[in-house]
Order: sequence, then C-alpha cells, then structure tokens
Amino acid sequence: MDTEKILPQLVQKNESKILLVVIDGLGGLPHPDTGLTELEGAHIPNLDALAHGAACGLMIPVALGVTPGSGPAHLGLFGYDPIKYQIGRGILECLGIGLSVGKEDLAIRGNFATIDSEGVVTDRRAGRISTEENRRLVDLLQKEIGEISGAKFTIKTVKEHRVAIVVSGGDLSAAVTENDPQKEGKRLRAVEPVSPEGDRTAKLLTEFLRKSEAALKTTNSRANTLLLRGFSKLPEIPTFTERYLLKAACVASYPMYKGLAKLVGMDILSPGDSLEDQLETIRQAYQDYDFFYLHLKKTDSMGEDGNFSGKIQSLEQIDSKISAVKEMGFEVVVITGDHSTPSSLRGHSWHPVPFMLLSRYIIPDHVNRFTERECAEGMLGLFHSTEAMMLMLACSLRLQKFGA
Repeated sequence: MDTEKILPQLVQKNESKILLVVIDGLGGLPHPDTGLTELEGAHIPNLDALAHGAACGLMIPVALGVTPGSGPAHLGLFGYDPIKYQIGRGILECLGIGLSVGKEDLAIRGNFATIDSEGVVTDRRAGRISTEENRRLVDLLQKEIGEISGAKFTIKTVKEHRVAIVVSGGDLSAAVTENDPQKEGKRLRAVEPVSPEGDRTAKLLTEFLRKSEAALKTTNSRANTLLLRGFSKLPEIPTFTERYLLKAACVASYPMYKGLAKLVGMDILSPGDSLEDQLETIRQAYQDYDFFYLHLKKTDSMGEDGNFSGKIQSLEQIDSKISAVKEMGFEVVVITGDHSTPSSLRGHSWHPVPFMLLSRYIIPDHVNRFTERECAEGMLGLFHSTEAMMLMLACSLRLQKFGA
C-alpha cells in the first residue's frame, strides 16, 4: 500500500519522543556445528527482556529475496521507498564526512585495496589499514592528483580503508561501472560507461586510477589500488521535518550513516564511539529533538569478516548497556537492524531482520528471546521496512484517523 499519498493528511505534531536503535547487520544464519544463529548463541538477557515486553516481528528491508545495501536498507527503515529513492552510497559517504557536494558534482565511495602483479584483488580492504595510514596515503594522492583534464578531484579519509571522493568540473555522470569485482581472487574491472553520458567520466576515472596506482607504488603500504563504487549525485528527497513533522537527530560513528541521516534532514550529533557515550549524548539532547536514530556498526563488521564469535561478542557488548533505553522516557523505542549480515555469508543477505517495538500502545507478545525464530512468532509478523515508521508514528500518537 502506498502510504505516501495519505501521510500528509494523517501526520500531526505532539510532544512524544521516538528512539530508533539500528544494530547493523543484526540477523544471521545457523552455525553448522550448533544449529544456532549469532543471536541465538549470544547471551543477551537485556535484549531478551525488552523483547518479552514488546511487539515483535520480522522486517523485510526491500523485498523478499532482495539483498540490500546499507543505503536502501536504511531508507526503507526511515519510511522511504528504497526502489523509488535510489541513492548511491558515494553521496552518503561524502556528506557523512562533511564534504561539500554540488548538484553537478560526482560523489564516490572508495576503498584502499591490495592487488597482485596481475591486477587480481587479494584483499578488498588492504588489511583494514589504520585511519592514520589512510590519511598519509590520501595526502599523497591529493598532492599528486588534484586535477585531470579540467576536473577537480577532492579526496578525503573516511575511516580505516575507506575514502570519499568528490569530482567537480561539469559534464559528469554516475552512469559508469565500478572497478570493484566484489570478491577477492578476481581481477579489477575496467571503469566503463553504461550510456553515452558516462564517456567522459569513465575516461577521467580510468586516468585517476592509473595515477593513483603509480603514486601508491612509491609507498610500502599494503594499499596499492583503489576500489571505486557508489557513484552518485545529490538527489532530491523530502526531509523528516517535511514528511513527518519530526525534528530528528542522528547518533552514529560511521560517516556513511551520518550522510544518510543528513540527506533526510537529521541533525548530526557527535558522541564518542562507545555505546555509553552515545546514550549519554542522547540523554543530553533529549529535550531538543522528537526523534533519535542510534546506529551501532560493529555487528555488521564482524559478519562481513566471517567472524561468528566476534559478532556474538558484539551483540553481548550491546546487550550489557542497552537496557538504559527503557528508562530514558521515550514513548516509542524500536530496536532492529537495517539488514542481516550472516557470518557464514561474509556479507549482507536477503533474510528478514528481527524487530521489536516498545510502547504503551502495543499488545506485548511475550516472545522469550530476541532472535530470528522467536520474532517470527511475534505479534507484528512479517512486514516491510517502509511500514516501520508508520508504526512508530502511530504508537507515538502522531497519526490522525484516516477517513470519516
């Protein structure tokens, strides 16, 4: 159902407050030795207790069988149709670290990576080099490659192996292919246009990569190439204030998620990296906002690394602090993930995500554990992520009656 058409006549302001906690890559798959998922194998008594008093279900990020990127997964969770609003990750990365992006500029998300003498990718993350090493390499590249054929390249460190790039100079297009083969053991792909509009951009990026590899050869770093992806331009998208009459804030440590929040009009709060610091930031800003988005990343990183026990430990670390959300005074608290990242797949997957909603206006379904199988038995059943915001608005009494 297309609720966008009726939302303007339903939404209303009040004094209620909403907290959305996103545990990135939350869902998983059973371990072959135990038959338990990461959530089922973790000792998470606080999350289990919260779920026991919540309305629970499983959430489909985009559509059944569709594996989402982080951008589409979050847009759906924020109530925007991720198929209608297709946003490249490059713009999110660039906005997230405060880069200025003009309407005609091209934003790119990049990874330092390692290739062998044949151009085969041996490590897509260059061993997750340190942020400090990243900065040294970025300084070198910015010095060596400031401009190519009238196009200006602005290169900035994001974190660890990640970089963000803005290309300015007119006649730029996102209609080019990525050079990232997505898997180790495969050769770098060529950057090629997918339409005539992408011809100039493909040539510029091919030359940029050639010069980058030449410069990186002069270092002793494991990072000897760049993987470029997420080509995108600045989109037009309604903000949280325009769409929901909500003044919203983002509490996240990773730039991409800050960029996504900024794109939909959230203010970016800057806490430390620990969950304790993030919760304290929310406490201090509690009176200033109607809606808080809290993002927790490490579970996804562990899943992408194939680290089953590491993902369990990350879940247990979150659990040790998460019960504080119940005492913070929010009328609505949602705890979920943006997508599943099973350790066995070492990446995002299409599997539905556990979801819990706490409010005085729900019927608790008394699930015993916050896991995939238990949430499947919950009151909310199986639903699409775009419906999550409607549930949050309804349970905070921010939606009026529809029709006579």
